[in-house]
Amino acid sequence: MLKHADSLHKKVFSEKNIKSFEKLILYFAIAGFLIHLALVFLNLNYDVNYFVGLDSLLSNPISALYTPFSFILVYEAFLLIYYFPRSFTTSVAKEYEIISLVLIRKIFEDIPQLDISSGIYNQQSLLLLYDLIAIIIIFYLIFLFRKTISSIPKRKTNENLVRFISYKKILSIVLVPILLFLCLSNLFDWTYSIFINNEIVKNINAVFFIDFFTILILVDVFILLLSFQYTDRYHQIIRNTGFIISTILLRLSFSVSGLSSVILLVIGVLFGLIILKIYRLSEINTD
Repeated sequence: MLKHADSLHKKVFSEKNIKSFEKLILYFAIAGFLIHLALVFLNLNYDVNYFVGLDSLLSNPISALYTPFSFILVYEAFLLIYYFPRSFTTSVAKEYEIISLVLIRKIFEDIPQLDISSGIYNQQSLLLLYDLIAIIIIFYLIFLFRKTISSIPKRKTNENLVRFISYKKILSIVLVPILLFLCLSNLFDWTYSIFINNEIVKNINAVFFIDFFTILILVDVFILLLSFQYTDRYHQIIRNTGFIISTILLRLSFSVSGLSSVILLVIGVLFGLIILKIYRLSEINTD
């Protein structure tokens, strides 16, 4: 079974398939950007009122950048699944990169809503400032996280490790259709809410990602349980558990808004970095 999983993983995540998916995402991103620009033009010039709840995304051409970034984030989610079998730390680093891109995408929604004529000291300006500061902090924390990964001593490959990686390859294969289902189902629910029920989606940035990170938490817990079979090292178990807590904090950030969301994001990434640094010290002392 594990041998079949390795061969199937190579076929699913072949270089040809990855390049094809990358081109598909690029085409969707360009088409989405042009369509979004057209909708902004219609909304500004003809006062089209068919888009209830989308005022923040149709009030300025800058907000059209929100759509291509959404497709880029889907591609990043696919890369996370692709990197999943490599190591826990690599997949967590990709999680942090996705979070930083979600935050950058949010700025394209926030900037058109600024009302500078009333002064820069207002709630919208402060929220934008919080997001900008958070991006700088998270970007730096990701740099430190990856730098720490590169300095951790590499363990020799053994039979248990190969078997463990094979199980993670099976999980990554299973996650591909789940990712596709989440994309389509969330797109359908969002479209139905906006264009059929005329409902206002309060937190559009949470669409797809609140479900995606819930799935990641469940998968991380499953990996933690599998790891008990292949390792009895205390510091590795604590590392894996700490990464799960970090992912939970990132997931919780989508359930709140404003400064609370930003604080949860920064704390989530910072917690993961501290856990990794302590793990690194434990690995060095063990050797």
